[in-house]
Amino acid sequence: MRLFAAVLPPEDVIAELASEVAELRKLPGADALRWTGVPGWHYTLAFYGEVDDDVVPELSERLARAARRTDPFPLAVRGGGQFGHGRALWAGAEGDLAALRLLAERAEAAARKAGVEMGEHRRYRAHLTVARSRSDVDVRGFVEALSGFAGRTWAVEELALVRSNLPTSGVPGEQPRYEVVGRWGLGAAG
Repeated sequence: MRLFAAVLPPEDVIAELASEVAELRKLPGADALRWTGVPGWHYTLAFYGEVDDDVVPELSERLARAARRTDPFPLAVRGGGQFGHGRALWAGAEGDLAALRLLAERAEAAARKAGVEMGEHRRYRAHLTVARSRSDVDVRGFVEALSGFAGRTWAVEELALVRSNLPTSGVPGEQPRYEVVGRWGLGAAG
């Protein structure tokens, strides 16, 4: 199954961002982007790709351990940016980014120790993807509009293991479906 570890913002935080994205979608050039669905909004900590079913129990055990070793921390959706010359438009994060980065490193290490092939390590960059494009798109106006966005701060209290079910219908614009397959509380009480 196709899996990743993530921090999932609470519903009210997602609602704040959804309101902002609704305004972005009114800007000129918005139709050149494929806007991600609200159910897919998350901060990916580590992308695992295809993981054999028999590896999932050990991966889950190691993620639970990583969660227990990480205390809850404050986070907020704030600002935005782009990857790949407009190939991805994202909302950023503010708060205890060092704790978020540490949790991402622990989620990656958990996978490596469970035998998941992780490829080359990259420094973690907190982002929540709101739109993509198959070609280079000038998203500077969208990034500028997002620069002033600041959602409410919440306490990140859990680590989630999420299954990504890619579209199979071939219908243009169909979104992946996400299913939480594991949740672990942060901190010693988790």
